[in-house]
Amino acid sequence: MIKKVAQKLFYYFIKGTLVVVPVAGAIFLIGWIFASLDNALNLTTHFLQDEEGHPLYIPGIGILTILVTLIIVGAIFTNLVTAPIRAWFQRTINKIPLFNTLYSSIKDFTEAFVGDAKKFNEPVLVLVNETGLKKVGFLTQRDLSKIGLTDEVVVYFPYSYSVAGQVVVVKAIHVEKLKMSATDAMKLVVSGGVSGID
Repeated sequence: MIKKVAQKLFYYFIKGTLVVVPVAGAIFLIGWIFASLDNALNLTTHFLQDEEGHPLYIPGIGILTILVTLIIVGAIFTNLVTAPIRAWFQRTINKIPLFNTLYSSIKDFTEAFVGDAKKFNEPVLVLVNETGLKKVGFLTQRDLSKIGLTDEVVVYFPYSYSVAGQVVVVKAIHVEKLKMSATDAMKLVVSGGVSGID
């Protein structure tokens, strides 16, 4: 009797863990990211003080600052900045060593997720070797003829449980389109293969 009760309790414990840990982990991670950004960009600590003279921290001001800044910059660049000014801005950045590399890489990576021309929207399966080993990735460049590679493509392989990944040039004949959404494919890879196929 006691053994059955213990097994039942252990079963409930496992089920509870499976429910609580992912939710708590996601909430903690999102909370940590928001708190870090909010703390780093909270302007009130520089201008306001409490009664004892310590910097005054108002939660949420940092995040609000980011949102307002992004909206204002987006509105200005959309409505006021003309094509010649954009071209001048791009030329100026391209002349700054190191900064231009970081800027263009981050810009392209950001646009790949939220820009008008999203790049990580075509999940593929790539044959890695003759033993049949395959990897799930995202086709990011179809035409490499400008660099002398006419029958090859670029595939990005995200790492599991990481924001990092690997860029690989592979022959197009080894790339097969996956019959699943980009979101499910990303979940499949990032989760280590345990989610994304429902």
